[in-house]
Amino acid sequence: MTVARPGLNRREGMLPGEACDGPTVARIRLGTRLRGLREEAKVSRDDASAAIRSSASKISRIELGRTTIKARDLTDLLRLYGADQAEHESLLALSRHGNASGWWQDYGDSVPGWLKPYLGMEQAATLIRSYDPQLVPGLLQTPEYARAVFSAPGGSSGKRAERQLAVRMRRQEILHRADPPSLWAVIDEAALRRPVGGAAIMRAQIEHLLEISRLRHVNIQVLPFRAGGHAAGGGPVILLRFAGDQLPDAVYLEQLAGAVYPSSPADLAYYWDILNHLATKADPPIASAMILDQIRREL
Repeated sequence: MTVARPGLNRREGMLPGEACDGPTVARIRLGTRLRGLREEAKVSRDDASAAIRSSASKISRIELGRTTIKARDLTDLLRLYGADQAEHESLLALSRHGNASGWWQDYGDSVPGWLKPYLGMEQAATLIRSYDPQLVPGLLQTPEYARAVFSAPGGSSGKRAERQLAVRMRRQEILHRADPPSLWAVIDEAALRRPVGGAAIMRAQIEHLLEISRLRHVNIQVLPFRAGGHAAGGGPVILLRFAGDQLPDAVYLEQLAGAVYPSSPADLAYYWDILNHLATKADPPIASAMILDQIRREL
């Protein structure tokens, strides 16, 4: 198995603003370009914020794609940065796309605010790498397993849990579309031996993992107990990579009641290296399938 370095082997991608990217990635593309223009013009975040009667923290959020920008504010920034008319028109079109609503908006408060940026990026990623120490990754969960997760003590119930389940199942559609992302998941053996929902649900979940791992774009590795300790900590780690070379990777660290999106180049390189380390310690896919089959037979 070849483990690439950050920034290498990116697939050639679409032009900025193509509709299939979705609004979240459109905002990231816009923010990335605005940051480039600002730095080329040698304008500080404080000076940029003054131009749109705002704050330096808002400029940072715009450049990270975490918030939308009004057309008037975008025009003021582009004037400050000395952008030409062609760039102005292109970025205005990109901002209109970034202001659109994603499909997850239809599910109301069942999708918390801290999750929405991730959903948008997941839809546009060409590579999804993950490590899960406690649960089967959401993109690989069966409906019964996911329902058991959502309805566990401290979780949701009733209609809210069903809406959350619907969101999770809709997310999985990306694995079956004509141009699916490559999914590279490392799952801790502890997550596979934890009988979420009971033995029957867990057995069906393991069978699903065995079946979906046969897809060419899905790579599942099991990190066995015998691999010992590692530096990933106790929570899940997801890294997304996008087509082309205009967008940086994105890291998503989900917590009990929120999420963190580390974004500095050092952070991105760190988590890429962590995932490489875990993939090296985990069993290769064929041996991982044997572990999955063994666990299924023991349930």
